Amino acid sequence: MLFSHISDTHLGLVQYASEEREQDVYLSFNESIDTSIKDHVDFVIFAGDIFHVPNPSGTAIVQMANALKRLKKNSIDSFFILGEHDISRIRTTPIPYVYHNLEFSKYIGQGKPIEYKGVLLAGFDKIRKAEISRFEEKFCEVDKIAKTHNGHKILVLHQGITEFNKFAGELQSTDLPKNFTYYAMGHLHDMDNRNFNHLGGPVAYPGSIEITTSEGIKESKKGFFEIDISEKEANPNWIKLDTRPQFSFKTNYEELAKTIVEAIKKVSSFERKSIVEIKIQGENIETDYIQAQISQLQAQTLRCFWRIISKNALDSSIFLDRPNVINDEMFRLSIRALGSEQIANFAIKELLPPLAQNQIKEATQVILESFENFKKEKAK
Repeated sequence: MLFSHISDTHLGLVQYASEEREQDVYLSFNESIDTSIKDHVDFVIFAGDIFHVPNPSGTAIVQMANALKRLKKNSIDSFFILGEHDISRIRTTPIPYVYHNLEFSKYIGQGKPIEYKGVLLAGFDKIRKAEISRFEEKFCEVDKIAKTHNGHKILVLHQGITEFNKFAGELQSTDLPKNFTYYAMGHLHDMDNRNFNHLGGPVAYPGSIEITTSEGIKESKKGFFEIDISEKEANPNWIKLDTRPQFSFKTNYEELAKTIVEAIKKVSSFERKSIVEIKIQGENIETDYIQAQISQLQAQTLRCFWRIISKNALDSSIFLDRPNVINDEMFRLSIRALGSEQIANFAIKELLPPLAQNQIKEATQVILESFENFKKEKAK
């Protein structure tokens, strides 16, 4: 038996207000679906952040519907949970529920295990860090059910695990139910797959299907997993998707012309136009000269950005040892500035996401919920 594990599709993302970038996301998504059909998978798991915002565009909704329709036509069922990008703070029905109600796909995000072709499937929607303690009992319940099940057991979560990313982690691997043979994860945008002695199978992040805004510009491979569960152990195989190339170059001002030549040579070898960032360090910098040099590269790229940075920034670990996502570095710096991990967690992980999407009502709801929780804690 074979199944696909796809996550963080972020359908509807329009990066740089670019129609081409919106289409890039759809191209990668449809490639993952077409490959799954070609490889005759038995079912597909979507591990959250199906859409980029809770109120996606009609185009994004139709893209998902058409993909599920193609799967159905090929007798491939699918299952999904919700990520934080799918869930609105305002009390409203998440858009992906429509696919469940129409029986295009099955929603499994409430932690109630189901059996499908002899495989036990259980999933939980995104759990906020403040709510983790409330789910310990639910994790124990599904673990007991998994322990008694003969055959493969798959747990689907949209969470950060600290062993994978200490800044974006909400859970440790020891918090996870122990008796599952595969942990289908979402949330972290870089591919990773690890085994832990205390767990029954691999913990796998396929990563996002395209580079998203929070990741910055970087050279990165994107894809999804196909998992063979024909034997006792789950065997994940990562499938690379054909995404638009992106590159970030660092250079001194004096060597800018040379760097531009190297960049042009690199991007010209790709069929699709690249996205490029040039970071420039130096003294007595003339922006007119930079613009003249950059203009040679702009014609060869979809988007070309440049910025002047200090020598300290050029040499610092923020670039040389880059976190998985920019938000991780923001979180680290916020802790330093605010002196509190709890406050930084609220600001960066709870309040910033809706504000970044201009979702004022959702942001207001975040503040109200936080205030109510604060009052309850004070009352204890």
